[in-house]
Amino acid sequence: MLEELFISRVRVKILQLFLSSPTDTLFHVREIVRRVSEEINAVRRELARMEKFGLVTSEWRANRRLYRFKKDYLYYKELISLVTKSTGLGGNLIKNKGKLGKIKFAFLSTSFIKYALASSEDVDLLVVGSIVLPELQAIISDEQVKREAEINYSFMDEAEFHFRVKRRDPFILRVLIQPKVMLLGDEDELLEGVSV
Repeated sequence: MLEELFISRVRVKILQLFLSSPTDTLFHVREIVRRVSEEINAVRRELARMEKFGLVTSEWRANRRLYRFKKDYLYYKELISLVTKSTGLGGNLIKNKGKLGKIKFAFLSTSFIKYALASSEDVDLLVVGSIVLPELQAIISDEQVKREAEINYSFMDEAEFHFRVKRRDPFILRVLIQPKVMLLGDEDELLEGVSV
């Protein structure tokens, strides 16, 4: 199964494009070529293989063949997690974790990753640990510019986090039970003491 996924650099770039874009985005071949900076024949070849293996589906609209990633693909959630950890906000947090202090836990909400509409109470990113705030804010600010949208994030040290979990703080419980992709730390350890 894994050979379906990681056979080429072009496929990796196409996966990153599809899975770091809003859910159900349709892409034309020429747009994919432009966005991944690869030759058109290589992109067409990979799209054909990806369609054969059931990763993408295509449809014709006004004489143009458009592609989208299939959300029912067997490894969709795992691929979203991999792409989230290597691109965009998640990739930048992981790449710069040394500059950010001592992070115990960091995660992004699945709704943020999929560009879903969020309410003002939703938290896109939670970071727990001894954080160098200016570094974190710089990374978040860069991503806000790219997305042209505000990112709702929360940060706290470990003592505050454990205190709020122990007190069953409604905010922290709501944030912890939301679907998420862990960037740093262990999810089982994160959820210790949380029973909902």
